[in-house]
Amino acid sequence: MMRWLGYLGAERRMSEKTLEAYGRDVGQFLGFLAEHMGGPPSLRQLSKLAPADVRAFMASRRSGGAGSRTLMRGLAGARSFARFLERNGKGKVGALAAVRAPKLARSLPKPLAIKDAKRMSDTEAREGETREPWILARDAAVLSLLYGSGLRIAEAMSLQCKQAPGTGDTLTVTGKGNKTRMVPVLPQVAKLITDYIALCPHDLPPDGPLFIGARGGVLSPRVVQLAMARLRGALGLPDSATPHALRHSFATHLLARGGDLRAIQELLGHASLSTTQIYTAVDSERLLEVYASAHPRA
Repeated sequence: MMRWLGYLGAERRMSEKTLEAYGRDVGQFLGFLAEHMGGPPSLRQLSKLAPADVRAFMASRRSGGAGSRTLMRGLAGARSFARFLERNGKGKVGALAAVRAPKLARSLPKPLAIKDAKRMSDTEAREGETREPWILARDAAVLSLLYGSGLRIAEAMSLQCKQAPGTGDTLTVTGKGNKTRMVPVLPQVAKLITDYIALCPHDLPPDGPLFIGARGGVLSPRVVQLAMARLRGALGLPDSATPHALRHSFATHLLARGGDLRAIQELLGHASLSTTQIYTAVDSERLLEVYASAHPRA
């Protein structure tokens, strides 16, 4: 299994978290088969698996509390492992292809209203907090970057100080699968980052992280989530207003203003246009709401 994970990391450029999840899922699959068959399965036994065996594994995971998304990822990992075995002449596990992945309930992203997204960088909304000004400035810079450039929180956390943008500059970020892309940085966002750097009491070496924690270490995504939660409470926003919702808002607001779907795909770093197309459904919902509230006969 280690050879397979090494292949996924080197050739497919999967992230460490994805490799960890795939390794755990396939380990659970092989562990279930060992119990199911009375011992670790051989390559010959794997090739003779029946769809019923795979369904039994998924039923076992479901009874243990696994949701459809977890089951779908587990099945995808097992299929990837089986393809690796087949390519290396170790036999074919046809039963995995014969079992359908569970259906996922379609969930649309919930963007913030434009005025609320803009207020995420407003430090005045957190004036009542007993936190140092540089920390408030840091949080404002991070949240404004998520909305202004559509970054994932992990992408913002991975930025180095030498990447700090100048006024109206761009950033090259590393996203999922270690794929890089260039994103624009608005002048007002660049200024917030500059203000944070000026206030920060800790050394920020060029090769070190741009955003750091209170003690000078690497900033945890959890800290950003808590900052967003405090703002959410101060501004009276729903629980759906998370750091990732700022990325959703970036895409939705661009589309609503006439942004090209292909360009938004590139800015978000989506491998497939179908992933980006979910925002067209969000925008359609907004249009229908406007229609229902404004049309005389609605």
